Amino acid sequence: MNVLKPHLQTTIATLLESNTSHRQIERVTGIDRKTIRTYAKRIEELKANSSGVATGTPDQIFPTRPPAQAKLTTSICEPHRAFIEAQLRFKRNYMAIYQDLVDQHGFTGAYNSVKRFAGGLCKHEPEQFDRLEFAPGEEAQVDYGEGALTRVAGTERFRKPRLFVMTLRYSRRSFRRVVWKSSQETWARLHEDAWRYFGGACRYVVLDNLKEGVIKPDLYEPQLNAVYGATLKHYGVVGDPARVRDPNRKGTVEHAIGHTQATALKGRRFESIEQQNQHLEHWETKWAAQRIHGSERRQVEAMFQEEKPHLFAPAVAWHAILYRGSVHRQRRLVRAGRSQQLCSPPSGHW
Repeated sequence: MNVLKPHLQTTIATLLESNTSHRQIERVTGIDRKTIRTYAKRIEELKANSSGVATGTPDQIFPTRPPAQAKLTTSICEPHRAFIEAQLRFKRNYMAIYQDLVDQHGFTGAYNSVKRFAGGLCKHEPEQFDRLEFAPGEEAQVDYGEGALTRVAGTERFRKPRLFVMTLRYSRRSFRRVVWKSSQETWARLHEDAWRYFGGACRYVVLDNLKEGVIKPDLYEPQLNAVYGATLKHYGVVGDPARVRDPNRKGTVEHAIGHTQATALKGRRFESIEQQNQHLEHWETKWAAQRIHGSERRQVEAMFQEEKPHLFAPAVAWHAILYRGSVHRQRRLVRAGRSQQLCSPPSGHW
């Protein structure tokens, strides 16, 4: 260790006695924090080894400790304090606030600057998640959540649509779409839209025991909905309903829904379903897919490019259409509605 000059040692000792942080001492003196930490340990050792014999009269009054020095630098986030405080009142997370600062206010600082600044305004407990390993293209997880407030067409009323999310288990790349109502046909079509978005399907899909997908929950032989079962069969996908009241089995999509609601949608209102879907697609492409995943320490988009060749797609697209609880297919025609009319699925290949 390099020996500092006496006046620098005195400066470090004085600042440490005033409870100044090592980071702040480094900014003021220009001395590396490792060196500051070494001198701090040396000072503590000297205090511990001192005889501790008090001098002076018992009634001697010692001067009070001087107050801690005020911060000498101003955070780059200070001009946006009002906006950050308003977003924290909406209980938005730091990443969502940082993204809005970049998009709406031309913020040029780093995410860590926003994290430190906002962290000084509120306290929170970090959440914990289990980590599981899956092969590329092996599994996807699907579930419904709640979207952001959206205006009902032709009225002044706002309500929350249903948020469909499918997440690839290996890469954590997600497909998100909001719909007003769910049905057996809507549930099947959303799966097909997701597979088309990814460029293929996984071998397994883990879902909740909702009626659109599962008629009779069972650990060993669940009874799938006819429309949903026909859709999975066409794409060669195996449906794996999670156990009842066991959300941890599909914890990846549960986390993706929470991440979407807290970061992309919290505190927002949309004028239409289409506007919300456009926002979700933009957010997924620009922010969610470009993020570094916490446990993998890798970019989501990079892992998705590795997984994409392992996804498989049929030669002909399939649109399952329900009529009275059953699905019919004849020469690429699908019997639809509650009548006997035959409807052709849209032409087009993957």
